[in-house]
Amino acid sequence: MRKMPRVLVVEDEPAIAELIAVNLRHNGFAPTVVFDGAAAQREIDAVLPDVVLLDWMLPGESGVALAKRWRSQERTKPVPIIMLTARIEESDKVQGLDAGADDYVTKPFSTHELLARIRAVLRRRAPEIVNDSVQVGELHLDAATYRVSHQGRELKVGPTEFKLLHFLMKHPERVHTRGSLLDRVWGDHVFIEERTVDVHVKRLRESLGEAGKMIETVRGAGYRLSAQAVLRLAKAGIAASA
Repeated sequence: MRKMPRVLVVEDEPAIAELIAVNLRHNGFAPTVVFDGAAAQREIDAVLPDVVLLDWMLPGESGVALAKRWRSQERTKPVPIIMLTARIEESDKVQGLDAGADDYVTKPFSTHELLARIRAVLRRRAPEIVNDSVQVGELHLDAATYRVSHQGRELKVGPTEFKLLHFLMKHPERVHTRGSLLDRVWGDHVFIEERTVDVHVKRLRESLGEAGKMIETVRGAGYRLSAQAVLRLAKAGIAASA
């Protein structure tokens, strides 16, 4: 018998929580409903879910604070998080994604769309059979051991950023539009905005430290990973100071 994916629903409005839970059960998921951050943390500590539906506004600790904490801990870092909120401003979406959410759904939402997004993050989470290693300049990625290093120093990179870096390193010196990155890294079945790419590129650059300079923003086009980017930046600095 196929195991039903576990979904932790963290929603303080009982009517919305029950509606979500009913639809999840009818579509092959095993939901657990909690109404505040403390209860959510207890559930997470007991059993890791396959995905979390996390309301932004909760009694006590906010959903954003919970997402940040779970993303900062090794045990909970890989768990996909979909943020549920009535906040529709772009700045709010960016804040939610920056906090560690994999997707962002605004209320009111259709249950069909929510189910599609849950399936999408679960597909993205499923490990791909890739055991290759790739090197660009002094940046090295080993997909089999899930390690990234630069100049021999190991770097910590999140799961989505790892997939993004892997794709960029497999196709260096090329400009990739945000749309093409969404299709190739996230999959063409997702319902997220192109702005999501910017958030993950920013997070990847921060994780890579000095090597983050290898990821160039090509104005009006997209992003490129280049071993020559650091050299170009150095030349530009010299020219500016001359």
